[in-house]
Amino acid sequence: MKKLIALLLAAAMLLTLAACGGNTSTATTPANDAAPAATDAAEDGAAAYHIGIITGSVSQSEDDRRGAEAFQAKYGEDMVKLGIYPDNFTEELETTIQTIVNMSDDPLMKAIIVNQSVPGTTEAFRQVKERRPDILCIAGEAHEDLPEIGSAADLVCNNDFVSRGYLIIRTAHELGCDTFVHISFPRHMAYETMSRRVAVMKAACEEFNMEFVLETAPDPTSDVGITGAQAYILENVPVWVEKYGKNAAYFCTNDAHTEPLLKQLVEYGGYFIEADLPSPLMGYPGALGLDLTEEAGDFEKILAKVESALVEKGAADRFGTWAYSYGYTLSAGLAEHAKNVIDGVSEITDMDDVAAALQVYSPKAEWNGAGYTNATTGVKSENIFLIYQDTYIMGNPGHFMGSTSVEIPEKYYTVS
Repeated sequence: MKKLIALLLAAAMLLTLAACGGNTSTATTPANDAAPAATDAAEDGAAAYHIGIITGSVSQSEDDRRGAEAFQAKYGEDMVKLGIYPDNFTEELETTIQTIVNMSDDPLMKAIIVNQSVPGTTEAFRQVKERRPDILCIAGEAHEDLPEIGSAADLVCNNDFVSRGYLIIRTAHELGCDTFVHISFPRHMAYETMSRRVAVMKAACEEFNMEFVLETAPDPTSDVGITGAQAYILENVPVWVEKYGKNAAYFCTNDAHTEPLLKQLVEYGGYFIEADLPSPLMGYPGALGLDLTEEAGDFEKILAKVESALVEKGAADRFGTWAYSYGYTLSAGLAEHAKNVIDGVSEITDMDDVAAALQVYSPKAEWNGAGYTNATTGVKSENIFLIYQDTYIMGNPGHFMGSTSVEIPEKYYTVS
């Protein structure tokens, strides 16, 4: 196997490899003659090709960024190039697009991964493909319409909003919850992924005889900003707990809302199954006042410290997460998958290959997933994957819920 990989790497130095377009499942195809030719690796060990990863900033999406940095640390700055789109990406669409497109100016660039794929990513990928059809374009956690971004990207991977919509409610029911409170705002509810998940959650609540409640909170990208949005959550959680009782589970669609929500639920009561983009780092360190400097990058130690803090505060068996950060794993894992495809050892739209790359950065977690199914047409996409990790409930001891082995009733895949 090592000899085979070595031969493939050598071939990569001599040939321009190109990703297949659209929804085909072939790994690579010869580059368009108009694309800039990649130069051979220098004898001093320079990379034969480059991989670019674009994320939000540490202040907006730290896990996504740390995953990109981990991949860069593994393979070196010579191979891996990082970029950051604007914090206020909704107002700076052109800057976001240009940040992504600029990666294609590099003649050695062979893959561009964007995580999260905020508005503008689809247009940026279209422009990249026009200039450099040989570059793999991979979208992580797309904010845009999935069929639309799927028409521009070679691969799209989102959290499985359909399966998780059902599984989060099922888990809450298994923990004894009688009410589920969903917190969001109009911008997020305009996304198909989030509106469909709400519909699935509501239907699942009916199946498990739970009350479903929609609460609206300020959008952190609006005039109130992150500070105002977080203040609203801090103020209202005690009111909600009083109103819905301590057997209610809560869920919010925005990262900035997560920390104050967790902080107040620990103090006032209530359940939290997992975050919108789950991670032991998502909201928990700030809510619990934890310094995780020494544990940085080691998710098993991070999880253990978060779990211990919850137990000490009397909050065992009420809070959950994914054992390994979704944002971190997605940035690093999709880049790993891109490298495998470029090296000729994986196919771009092979779900098993994607899962294997993700598991490099989440070795003890189970993953599951499926192709995206259009709720209107019933057609399943070949290059858009919905993925999820098993839910871990923190306690003494904590335990996985076995979510990845649960069979999702077929009817939920077309709920809209």
